[in-house]
Amino acid sequence: MDFHYEDIVPWGRSFDEYLGMFNLSEDDLARDIIDVGGGPASFNALMHQRGTPIVSVDPIYRYSETELRQRIRDTYDDVIAQARQNRDKFVWTHIASVDELAEIRMQAMETFCQDFENGKQHGRYIDASLPNLPFLDGRFDLVLSAHLLFFYSENRDLAFHLNAIRELLRIGTEVRIFPIVDVNSNPSRFLSPVIDVLEKEDIACSVERVPYHFQKTGNEMLRLKLD
Repeated sequence: MDFHYEDIVPWGRSFDEYLGMFNLSEDDLARDIIDVGGGPASFNALMHQRGTPIVSVDPIYRYSETELRQRIRDTYDDVIAQARQNRDKFVWTHIASVDELAEIRMQAMETFCQDFENGKQHGRYIDASLPNLPFLDGRFDLVLSAHLLFFYSENRDLAFHLNAIRELLRIGTEVRIFPIVDVNSNPSRFLSPVIDVLEKEDIACSVERVPYHFQKTGNEMLRLKLD
């Protein structure tokens, strides 16, 4: 059985998952970071607790904490049911079971919810969406984007991927995208065409193995820099 979502699902990852997904070092964490498509992840909240500047953008940030909690509740049963039906697509090493997965993700989203209204008031959570972001050129040192580009290859076409990635490169000096497989762990059909186009635009593209490995084929990220 395959995963199937009509559109992007609000489902947040933990701080430790971010460290692994993007192979983030302590030096990386000290950079000026933006998380694009951050959803209800706990990364922003815990970066803020560390005293590190951080901005997250996502169209779901237009909603209130109460509305976001309801959307998470509305999504939960379907996401967990599909995870159970597709257990064979995952590596059950660091996360041992679907029940543990649910616990980790719900803890991350609770941390997000508790931080959201304060963070939104102080400009850490911004309602915006690709391919048009409200930031100056080169505003950030490091741009992160997880489980959006390539992951939802059935929901977003090649033109969207190219326009979105060009926008990420406009606002930051380095871009890291994870994963580069789709929601069903298949290599995204857009990866090679995207790299071919970007390399012609003098963008350095590298596919790199990362410590995080949950999807069976999902342990690589795409790193992009201007040559």
